[in-house]
Amino acid sequence: MPPELLYLSNLKIELGKLVVQSFTYANPITQSGKYLLFLPLDYTPTKRYPTIFFLHGSGERGHDPELLKCHGLPRIVEQNPAFPFILIAPQCPARRRWPLALLDGLYDAVINRYAIDPQRVYLTGLSLGGYGVWKWALAHPRRFAALAPVCGWGNPQAVSRLAHLPVWAFHGALDEVVPAAETLQLIAALKAAGGTPRVTIYKNATHDAWTQAYANRRLYQWFLKHRNLPINRL
Repeated sequence: MPPELLYLSNLKIELGKLVVQSFTYANPITQSGKYLLFLPLDYTPTKRYPTIFFLHGSGERGHDPELLKCHGLPRIVEQNPAFPFILIAPQCPARRRWPLALLDGLYDAVINRYAIDPQRVYLTGLSLGGYGVWKWALAHPRRFAALAPVCGWGNPQAVSRLAHLPVWAFHGALDEVVPAAETLQLIAALKAAGGTPRVTIYKNATHDAWTQAYANRRLYQWFLKHRNLPINRL
């Protein structure tokens, strides 16, 4: 049985800033962890906001959430307090590959706690987090409105379950850590299953495809074009 989320803590509200929050699981063994929360400047509980879950790479695993600010969306948000999305950026435990129990429990907790629009929840991540995007979406193919994996990898035999989902994948052509062929294989499998995914391969990029991907304003405009049915527990 997966751990059950017991509570969230450090629930202070600071609009337009990244705030470190804590969560604790129980059943059968108490476990705790951290995540970064960003709430837009105009945040109010009376509205519903588009929300992005961001999954970091292998170098940011552990117990220091400040590491998450080095790359990807937390870094973007720190530089742009006018970011119009709620951002949830959990930290993966050391030496682990994005445990689904952690992600599922945190998802349920923040959906119930914050003014998140369940029809506009988006998922992105880089490297190990790109792998986590494919893994989590496959576990819950109706939970997210759109996916943007960056230099990730996954199971091409399973991705037909995601053919209905808008996907925009990014990779560096010169990546020697996770070859771009991994993304291209997944995109080909989605197309073969009837999907219409997008892919951007940066011809001069190595493993760091995320700097260009997350600097692309069109990515956020693309996210906002997509909604799903209000079924957030599938």
